[in-house]
Amino acid sequence: MTAAVLALAGCEAGEGPVADPAPADRPATGPLRPAGPAQTLSADPDPGLQDSAGVVELTPLEGQGDQTVKLFGTAGGDPAMNGLYTHVAFFVDPAEGWRVFRIGDFLDYRVLSSTPGRVELEIDESVMDPETSEIGSRTRRIILGWAPGADGAVPEAVTVTPAAWGAAL
Repeated sequence: MTAAVLALAGCEAGEGPVADPAPADRPATGPLRPAGPAQTLSADPDPGLQDSAGVVELTPLEGQGDQTVKLFGTAGGDPAMNGLYTHVAFFVDPAEGWRVFRIGDFLDYRVLSSTPGRVELEIDESVMDPETSEIGSRTRRIILGWAPGADGAVPEAVTVTPAAWGAAL
């Protein structure tokens, strides 16, 4: 009881978030209701956010040593034929930012495994039959690879290698 009184003593009326009821007190269904005054926001004028708003998928890659690496996809192209422009990005430094490589144009990707300098991906993509012009889909796998530069610097290039399950060629 004393701890609760001391915790509340530092709060003034009207400050801080409204306490959410305990899970047992929450209604099972129904919409949320306002529990305080609304805050009006203005659009952010930063032009760099235009590109950021196009990012529709983001996958940080763990276990890449000292490098900060992520996969990301931006919306674009014809959504009936893929439309997820997929990239890998390496953080260089605050002055230069990111070094970005475009991997391809897919419907979706999944990381199968990630080890230093290597990411195995499963790719879903649309394909068009050249004889019938019918759009179908396929799933394939690729190995995205790179070697760090001198003193662990981000790579100057990456490789994309078709891959299959089973023993190497």
